[in-house]
Amino acid sequence: MIKTFFGHPRGLATLFLTEMWERFTFYGMRAVLILFLVATVASGGLGLDDKTAAAIYGLYNAGVYLAALPGGWVADRLIGAQRAVMLGGLAITAGNLLLAISTSPGGFYIGLVVIIIGVGLLKPNVSAIVAGLYPEGGARLDSAFTIFYIGINIGGALGPLVIPLAQIYFGLRAGFGVGAVFMILGVAQFYFTRKYLGDSGVHPAPIHAAGGAKTLVPRSKEWLRLWIGVGALILGLAAVNFGWIPVNPLGLARGAAYIIGGTGVLYFAYYFLFADLTPEERKRGVVLLALFCGCALFFSGFEQAGSSMNLFAERYTDRTIGWLHFVIPTGWFQSFNSVFIVLFAPFFAWIWIALARHNLNPSAPAKFALGVMLMGSGFLVMAAAAAIVAHGSRVLPYWLIMTYLLHTFGELCLSPVGLSYYTKLAPKRFVGQMMGMWFLATSLGNLVAGLIAGEFDANNVAAMPGQYLRIVYFSVGVGAVLLVLSRPLKKLMGGVQ
Repeated sequence: MIKTFFGHPRGLATLFLTEMWERFTFYGMRAVLILFLVATVASGGLGLDDKTAAAIYGLYNAGVYLAALPGGWVADRLIGAQRAVMLGGLAITAGNLLLAISTSPGGFYIGLVVIIIGVGLLKPNVSAIVAGLYPEGGARLDSAFTIFYIGINIGGALGPLVIPLAQIYFGLRAGFGVGAVFMILGVAQFYFTRKYLGDSGVHPAPIHAAGGAKTLVPRSKEWLRLWIGVGALILGLAAVNFGWIPVNPLGLARGAAYIIGGTGVLYFAYYFLFADLTPEERKRGVVLLALFCGCALFFSGFEQAGSSMNLFAERYTDRTIGWLHFVIPTGWFQSFNSVFIVLFAPFFAWIWIALARHNLNPSAPAKFALGVMLMGSGFLVMAAAAAIVAHGSRVLPYWLIMTYLLHTFGELCLSPVGLSYYTKLAPKRFVGQMMGMWFLATSLGNLVAGLIAGEFDANNVAAMPGQYLRIVYFSVGVGAVLLVLSRPLKKLMGGVQ
């Protein structure tokens, strides 16, 4: 019996495999989702137009990040992280089965909602269990999360390779069924090896009375709130499914974007005006606000990968390898991000340390600026590719691959840095809320990404180069402004490194 995993507790292997299969299912399904939505009904798809499909794609991805907030609450207050991971995995399995077998659009959309709930329960809490294995913190915890991150990207690379193949050989819905099979394998191995996790995530945190009193509060009120929320969700889904409430995905996506953006504005207004901050905390709050905006902007471009760029790969890319007589499945391009992260993350980790030795390590705002500008430069490549397409030719795959490489470089500059600095810059009493704001910014970016993707018209290919260039001008321009502001923002950080 294996007692250790790369020198770490055996429980890390349990969590590594759980997250790997969850990411396999999530990224594999995401690689084919928009293609399924726009595929004709005769071929087994839903036959939606690009705008509607892109809006649904954006709502789905935004929902996944928002669901992490109640998912963490359920684990912390009610059932513990281990049970939340189990229930989340089962919900992801059930949701993918609904996608595979549903005979109506309503059933398909319910499947997406069930997956959102499942990911919200599993994703934040499996990471919390990792941290619970190392109560001492320190370098071993950093090492554990590095290994865990490898599992995430192995799953993220394999899912888009396997699930599109299942679609090609067994039908459009078969890919969702394959995702369900591998997710249930992840749940099974978690269940049978959870003994190696010890007490990490077994019990919910105790609920104390307001004002910091030591008196424990019964959980009955928390359960009541949960069941009210579940009941409201079920009624809402039933109303939509039976047509009692008409839903326009495009209008819903636009409305949700305004609501999420407005929530961010209101929260930061409360934070600066009513949170009783010290002058130092208020200065750091300005940096948090700048990083929030940079995060939302970045993901509004980065998340074109599964929507507009996926459609570009399907319709305008020459995917035939002649000497092999093989056509590259469209979804395979979604693997490049995870592969590039595994290849280049060690280099980025090394270069930040090397620069820091010479006092040249860029500040967090400067890294954000670089991330946004690298994302924008990727769309410069897409604009050149679209210009070729506009003249009536298909392009070779290396155009998309170069774009994904630049986007991955941008992600490595921005995403790990953002998570780290949001915990460092927020006051201790606001760390949990600020992590929620990071998820909110990511969710907003995903929604906007879907709306942007819907503006690409398959019947107006000549407009595509200009559309990609507008993304370049805006993102590189904002990145340049953020770079100029990085020096004063660094001063506001008050010495936080």
